[in-house]
Amino acid sequence: MTGKLNVVLTVLLVGCALSVVNARYQARHLFIDQEKLLQQQRQLEIDWAQLQLDQSTLGKNERIDQIARSQLDMAPLTPARTQYLTEGGK
Repeated sequence: MTGKLNVVLTVLLVGCALSVVNARYQARHLFIDQEKLLQQQRQLEIDWAQLQLDQSTLGKNERIDQIARSQLDMAPLTPARTQYLTEGGK
């Protein structure tokens, strides 16, 4: 009876040891995945800050005015170039 008990306890001990090894292996992989995700989060935060800076730069009136003049050949409106339309005949 003692021999069978020793075999059963040995099997349980080996099973528990394998379970601990498996748990540590999974914990290591989860930790590595967490670090990768944290790095990705940092990169996304940097990209977001850069996009906000680009948006504020691209939306400035001076830049829009410069593009309108250089690429679209637009000129500012002056009173001499203004044409007024009137409603006729009423």
